Amino acid sequence: MARITAPPAIEETSAPASAPAPADGRQLAHGLKQRHLSMIALGGVIGAGLFVGSGAGIAAAGPAIILAFTLSGLLVMLIMRMLGEMSAARPASGSFSVHAEKELGPWAGVTSGWMYWVMLCCGVAAEATAAGKIMNGWVPGVSAWVWVGIFMAFFCASNLTAVKNFGEFEFWFAAVKVAAIVAFLVLGTLGVLGVLGDGHPGTGNLTGQGGFLPNGTSGLIVGLLASVFAYGGLETVTIAAAESEDPRRSVANAVRTAVWRIAIFYIGSMALVVTLVSWKDPSIVENGPYVTVLQHLGVPGAGTIMEVVVLIALLSAMNANIYGSSRMAYSLVARGQGPKALAKISGGVPRLAVIASCGFGFGAVLAGKFWPDTVFTWLMNTTGVAILVVWFFICVVQLRMRRRLEREAPELLTVRMWGFPYLTWAALLAVLAILGLMTTTEGNREQLYAAGVLVALLSLGGYLKQRRDARTRTLRP
Repeated sequence: MARITAPPAIEETSAPASAPAPADGRQLAHGLKQRHLSMIALGGVIGAGLFVGSGAGIAAAGPAIILAFTLSGLLVMLIMRMLGEMSAARPASGSFSVHAEKELGPWAGVTSGWMYWVMLCCGVAAEATAAGKIMNGWVPGVSAWVWVGIFMAFFCASNLTAVKNFGEFEFWFAAVKVAAIVAFLVLGTLGVLGVLGDGHPGTGNLTGQGGFLPNGTSGLIVGLLASVFAYGGLETVTIAAAESEDPRRSVANAVRTAVWRIAIFYIGSMALVVTLVSWKDPSIVENGPYVTVLQHLGVPGAGTIMEVVVLIALLSAMNANIYGSSRMAYSLVARGQGPKALAKISGGVPRLAVIASCGFGFGAVLAGKFWPDTVFTWLMNTTGVAILVVWFFICVVQLRMRRRLEREAPELLTVRMWGFPYLTWAALLAVLAILGLMTTTEGNREQLYAAGVLVALLSLGGYLKQRRDARTRTLRP
């Protein structure tokens, strides 16, 4: 099949990347400050998946969860470096989707962009549902569904206003999450040193209960997959950077700090958890690893404290996902890859795109209530693999874009991928290997197949539109 040559991708109307755009109602407003981007990048790696979801990974991999998070963390560092290189060179609210369309053709922009949009919208549904359950536990008289509606309406309304409001919410949400994880790291370190808890734990929990790899490679694989999905969402900072005062400098700074953030927050906290408590402790899954450690150290009210932190993490993720999905939808439709109405800008905000993203998210919430075992399950299964699909596109696109930039505009390469092209190829092979590992377990196979259907539909739709557009240009006098 012959490849259809597409014209260069045209990003949505915006001001030059080095200067703020006026909020005149026709362009995205550049209302995010450097402090917003810095904190969004810092807090973006701290989510409910880390605080709660990592417990399942620990139960499967045991102390080897440290290795799992290290391996997946190395991959994420490479992915973020590649994305940072491209986003610093060509800032765009569509981020990797814009670059994919430019380098591979509209079909790639459609597939990666709408796949990411579905993932973020379904994430909004999952986070709103979880937050509603927490609030219902605190206020039993108010149904969890009422809280879901309140949270959805509030964050939809806040995202309809100026982008700086999103930045302010995320700044303070991220500040709380960062403070919580730093406090945990400090308390955990004191526990390892024997200052808190029942004395110096030594290496007994690391090696004395089945060894460092108690469930073999199968357990490590489960832990690896759990850790990979815990990292999802880091890409939002490159989307937000396009609306900052200085997009190129903002995204460059965010990417350059990604390495130590990942190492300290994820790998460091996992190391403390499996050192301080037994990986066999059932409360790690039931209550979450952080609550278990804090209770072990004798911290009063540990469960309540972490429940508050988890709620904040969920609300932060809702806010960020509504923002990210609306900007991705706006970018796609502005490039002719969706309903034109969603590209309308009002007050510097793509309000119809915000409403559409919230509407899809709320639809997913309703699917969870009325069709939990069919529609909702399929949606959640597709989004489980979406991040790996996006990472695959990032790797392939960076291989092409880097060589083109070196020829045409080397001065734009203010952030460079390490060890290019060898580490890019290593990351690409790692993504393919993870997809292969997903075929080894039934639950992950279901996610892989569901995502495969969505990818095939999006790719086919994008390719047919690409051919139609090419035919139209050929017939045009």
